[in-house]
Amino acid sequence: MKQVNPFYKSKRWKRKREVILRRDEYQCRHCRRYGKVTPAATVHHIYPLEDYPEYKLTNINLLSLCNTCHEQMHDRYTNELTDIGLKWVERIKDKVPHLLHF
Repeated sequence: MKQVNPFYKSKRWKRKREVILRRDEYQCRHCRRYGKVTPAATVHHIYPLEDYPEYKLTNINLLSLCNTCHEQMHDRYTNELTDIGLKWVERIKDKVPHLLHF
């Protein structure tokens, strides 16, 4: 079983998570792209926390998602980004040129 990164239990993350959910009006941004209104249950790191810890609290790197969409962002066995996850990387890389690219 995959262990949870202690960062996700920190006060800084819990505060930032709430800020992002509020910013996104507690709606899944991926569903919203397709005209669906779905409550967001989690905040996803577009550039993965494990690979880019320096962007762990960067707003543009954080995305409110429902559980279904979050499961589609990365493979739960390998933790590699899926095609959908990589498309979100593409969407933000031009907005944040200082981010390293895959």
